[in-house]
Amino acid sequence: MYRTMAEASISVDQDQFCCPVCLDLLKNPVTVPCGHSFCMDCINGCWDQEDQSGVYSCPQCRETFTPRPVLRRSYFIAEMLEKLKKIELQAASPAGPGDVECDFCTGRKLRAVKSCLTCLASFCEAHLKPHQEVPALKNHKLVKASKQLQEKICSQHDKLIEIYCRTDHSCICYLCTMHEHKGHDIVEAEVVRAQKEDELKQIQKKLQQRLQEKEQKLQQLKKEVNTLKCSAQAAVEDSEKIFTELIHSIEKKRSEVTELIRAQEKTELREAEERLEKLEQQISDLKRRNDELNQLSQTEDHISFLQSFQTLCISSEPEDSSSVSVHQQLSFDAVRKSLSDLKERLEQFCIREFSKIPPQAGLLQTISASEPRTRSDFLQYFWRLTLDPNTVHQFLSLSKSNTEISVS
Repeated sequence: MYRTMAEASISVDQDQFCCPVCLDLLKNPVTVPCGHSFCMDCINGCWDQEDQSGVYSCPQCRETFTPRPVLRRSYFIAEMLEKLKKIELQAASPAGPGDVECDFCTGRKLRAVKSCLTCLASFCEAHLKPHQEVPALKNHKLVKASKQLQEKICSQHDKLIEIYCRTDHSCICYLCTMHEHKGHDIVEAEVVRAQKEDELKQIQKKLQQRLQEKEQKLQQLKKEVNTLKCSAQAAVEDSEKIFTELIHSIEKKRSEVTELIRAQEKTELREAEERLEKLEQQISDLKRRNDELNQLSQTEDHISFLQSFQTLCISSEPEDSSSVSVHQQLSFDAVRKSLSDLKERLEQFCIREFSKIPPQAGLLQTISASEPRTRSDFLQYFWRLTLDPNTVHQFLSLSKSNTEISVS
């Protein structure tokens, strides 16, 4: 309520905030006991001249005070003065690039606050006062400041456009009804506007419905997109998990097969090494006996020969060689063939199972390793080639663009 009363006072009369001494707006206002207000410096200057008499009077009503009153700043008036300065600053602000200029300002154009449809002019706060105070101008129709006042003037008769012609669907002035639009269906613009506003509401209603439908479809589409992303992400995570488990399983089987081969190799090698050691021992024994027989053949003493011969013949009887025979060469061809068959069956199984994935999933084309058959399939591998005329064969001729070749 306090702010409303202050603003109302300011808008009613600004002269009451002028100092009676300096006749300017109050500066640091103070109120004397009689109720009149002055500038602090102005009233002190007056009373300083009256110090010798000891009687102090109000410069406006001449009421006297004894002793000299103590002056205190009037905060109520000071606040209203601040509001007054703000209003004057806003009203006197120069017109900017997007503002409407006052048509009556000379020199610097101030910002217009109202436009008069009768005067077809725009006014700032100061030049608008006659329309608010002069009785003859109070009946003029004031609207918000507009730059389009000239569009409201008939270009042919230079009169205000305020009538609507339903026959020609155009806005006209009253002189147009007497000449070009004489006999046409003429109505006031306000009546047509009321009708058009009803049509506008219907159009807006339909537009709002369409907008709501589109927004619902947009939300639904966003929801479907999010669902698709979540589904694709889940499928990728599941496929990664399955392939990881499959790889781990294959790795485990590979490790088991490797251990099996190494175990079989170790067993066979151990047996073979035992056979080799035994065979080497037999060869060493045979060489030793062969040397003994050579020495015996060179013995000249007949008795010694016969005695040694009997011993050597008994000890040199041939041993059974089957105990030291080497088995047939160890081969892992069967393992290789089994693994190769497993690989081929696994590839065929993958191709057969991947072909069951729906094409719209976008995975079949990526996973399938089938050869291109149609033109669109071949175009996936299209690459534009440019031939070098410096290295071409002497019997070949290139086109100007170096993309076609012919035999010459």
